[in-house]
Amino acid sequence: MPLDRITTRDRLAWLNSAGSRIGTTLDLERTAQELAEFIVPGFADGAAVDILESVLRGDEGSRWTGTGVPLMRATALCAIEELSALEPTPVGETFLRTEQAHETLLHRYCLRQGKPVMVSRMRDDDFIKVAPTESAAAKMRAAGVHSYLAVPLIARGLLLGSADFVRGPGTPPFSSTDLAVAEHLASQAAVYIDNARLYGREREHVVSLQRTLLPRATPATPGLRVQAEYAPSTAPEGVGGDWYDVMPLPGGRTALMVGDVMGHGLPAAATMGRLRAVARTLMTLDMAPERVLARLDLATRDLEDEQVATFLCAVFDPADSTYTLASAGHLPPLLLDGRGSAEFVDLPIGAPLGAGVIPYDPIRLTAQAGGHLVMYTDGLVKSRHADLDHQLERLRSAACGLAPEVLEGGGLIDCAPAGAARFDEAVLLVAAIAPAAPAGLREWQLPQEGRAASVARGLVTDQLAAWDLTELADVCELVVSELVGNALRYGNGPGRLRLLRGERLVVEVSDTGPDLPQIQHADLSDEGGRGLQLINMLCRRWGSCRTVTGKVVWAEQNLPS
Repeated sequence: MPLDRITTRDRLAWLNSAGSRIGTTLDLERTAQELAEFIVPGFADGAAVDILESVLRGDEGSRWTGTGVPLMRATALCAIEELSALEPTPVGETFLRTEQAHETLLHRYCLRQGKPVMVSRMRDDDFIKVAPTESAAAKMRAAGVHSYLAVPLIARGLLLGSADFVRGPGTPPFSSTDLAVAEHLASQAAVYIDNARLYGREREHVVSLQRTLLPRATPATPGLRVQAEYAPSTAPEGVGGDWYDVMPLPGGRTALMVGDVMGHGLPAAATMGRLRAVARTLMTLDMAPERVLARLDLATRDLEDEQVATFLCAVFDPADSTYTLASAGHLPPLLLDGRGSAEFVDLPIGAPLGAGVIPYDPIRLTAQAGGHLVMYTDGLVKSRHADLDHQLERLRSAACGLAPEVLEGGGLIDCAPAGAARFDEAVLLVAAIAPAAPAGLREWQLPQEGRAASVARGLVTDQLAAWDLTELADVCELVVSELVGNALRYGNGPGRLRLLRGERLVVEVSDTGPDLPQIQHADLSDEGGRGLQLINMLCRRWGSCRTVTGKVVWAEQNLPS
């Protein structure tokens, strides 16, 4: 309907529709563009929205003081076809108009005073007061622009920016009624813009907090190359509690963890940080994956906000290239064999953390040299239009089509089913099996008889000599004698002896006994009970953990400088 024939009722109906067409998202720049598109052609023939640069960074707006103009950025433009030849400041360009001969720039006055400016019928000398350049002023004059209106965008008493409107040939000049309408609309739009600013700032804080709580780098561990990526959501509401961790364990093993706290925002990110800290503590105690999940379930239930999380834990053993995995409601990992095929790991999916349904059942699988284990969160496959099974199959196909170096470099993030426009954040962790066992790892099967300690001492002595670490031999022989002796006495005989040379020297003995060793406080008259006390004094640290078949006891020595 032509602007000169719009009734008061039509204008009110148009204003009422603003609530459903402006501020449909919490994206600040999109909200500004929606304002410009709503204005044209229902109210004006051309519209430009400029926002303070500080507001676009998430800071509060500015207070007008009558002097000085803050740095602005052209944020949105819209115009009818007849005004397409105009030269407004391009979207995305910042500007700070310097004092010039035309000191009475109307746009500057609007920003300085925080008041609207209206020129119903523009004279020749008014165009230079409105346009950003002399060339733009000439094009406005040539296009037949005859009326100008600028209103400040003010929310909570602070200036956020301004909106400029123009009318061209065939439309009536702006009136006092139009001025009141523009002020009302600008006030409403400013609230939406400020809400978007506040949400954007909170999102930045959440992303910063989350990145701070995630590992800065993945550690180098024997027999395994691990790369991990965190990809924030492109949607404002998609930032929350996805996380991962990689930890070296005694005996050259590596713990891989991926989790997802339900919900979004600061509460989910804070819960993620707490769960990751608990998981690292439990892993430091060298607990089996299924036991870590059980303890994490208790910790999650103790949280005041009663949040729920999924969690996947895998422990890699380089001696035989095996993974021990346990899942708490998490999506299954993908195992690639290095020869072009991939399958999802068939493991029991336990209840999510916080549900209180335990126990969690582990599985053990062997990975091929050159293969990859892919762990991820649901943001990589989540879709509003396709079912999960279909998305998982697409993920498997995408992973098979990637070269190993691209897969390890995080390429699956971009070609995953959710794509670059995912509405939920995603974590991707790719573990690549080294082609051969690490040179600093040796493992032997010990005999199930009394000479096992003697055999173990001989193996350790020969290996330390081969590694040119003979100065550690005396302590290491004592340690291995004690560990093997305990296995014979309490653990149904020793199983395997492992020696690992990494940043430190680790000796490890396994057996089938269920009970973990504890240091005994022996009296002066006792003949036994001092073995673990000696290990505790002579070694940097020692510990034990349960396995599927029994337990492993280990001790760690510092290497000579």
